[in-house]
Amino acid sequence: MAVLRPASSSFVAKYYSLAPLRILRGLVCLLVLLSTAFIMLVYFGFISAVIVRLFSISYSRKATSFFFGAWLALWPFLFEKINKTKVVFSGDIVPSRERILLIANHRTEVDWMYLWDFALRKGCLGYIKYVLKSSLMRLPIFGWAFHILEFIPVERKWEADESTMRHMLSTFKNPQDPLWLALFPEGTDFTEQKCLRSQKYAAEQGLPILKNVLLPKTKGFCTCLQELRDSLSAVYDVTIGYKYHCPSFLDNVFGVDPSEVHIHICRLPLDCIPESEEEISMWLMHRFQLKDWLLSNFQSQGQFPNQATERDLSAVKCILNCMTIIMLTGTCMYYSFSSVWFKLYVSLVCAYLVPATYFNIRPLPILGLLNMRSNCLISNT
Repeated sequence: MAVLRPASSSFVAKYYSLAPLRILRGLVCLLVLLSTAFIMLVYFGFISAVIVRLFSISYSRKATSFFFGAWLALWPFLFEKINKTKVVFSGDIVPSRERILLIANHRTEVDWMYLWDFALRKGCLGYIKYVLKSSLMRLPIFGWAFHILEFIPVERKWEADESTMRHMLSTFKNPQDPLWLALFPEGTDFTEQKCLRSQKYAAEQGLPILKNVLLPKTKGFCTCLQELRDSLSAVYDVTIGYKYHCPSFLDNVFGVDPSEVHIHICRLPLDCIPESEEEISMWLMHRFQLKDWLLSNFQSQGQFPNQATERDLSAVKCILNCMTIIMLTGTCMYYSFSSVWFKLYVSLVCAYLVPATYFNIRPLPILGLLNMRSNCLISNT
């Protein structure tokens, strides 16, 4: 059973044989996803993540989760109902709506999209946040969404990233705010060349030689765990495997790959994870040795052990959700094109989102600012 790395065929050869209707279907899906994303951002996202945040961060996150959870659900609908990708869960059956830190292997550029299938089933789709490379924040439309959803951008240089991570993590400590914080400790997606470099470094440093994952970078995980430990319920160790090729973004859109996505979950209580940075690093290395073993077995057996039953997505709910999003998008677009005031509103929102995303700016509640000002005045007198 091959698992497998991205197909080596060229872009043209890979998609040339697709039926015209399949290509049209993929383009229509992509157009719907992009257009609805833009409308969700400039109307609902700006109101929930900026206007509401001026009064309450907690209510802002709840409103943002409600709107964007509905939009993000379009992706699992595309994967599972339109492209007929089979999603197979195994390992632990975990409860809904826990506050968790999630670590996963990074096989390909779209691993994080398939975690949405998992989060949707647990009622936390709108609350999932990622640690991701800062260059993705500069993508048009999607970069704005990453900013509004409070993803943590990193340069993958700890000297530059530490202050940003600690600042953003300090805002996630409220145990009343649902949270799924996901990170990929490998720091980049898996390729044969990167694996060889990782193995060479491991041999030089006396570290385990891993064949199916890269050596994990420990600083980010240690920081996340230390900053949030008191407000988390557990750590989820997720291992992802694909049949028969690892997909790219366009593979997802056109339904080329994968035929199956296997997601293995291990729920780890906080009291079984050490507290010192050195011990946490050793613990994380051990978890990636287990991932390497799981993926080796997956290659030979075609599945992970202990397959569990997660409910299938309701086709009726998916269709109703999709129709609702499309109707809202159509209504907002109609007013945007027919009203000068709506055009002005859209222009102002876009003008705000560009610098806010680039400089990672988020408004603070007015009441909090007033309290800070009064405390400063009292301390000065």
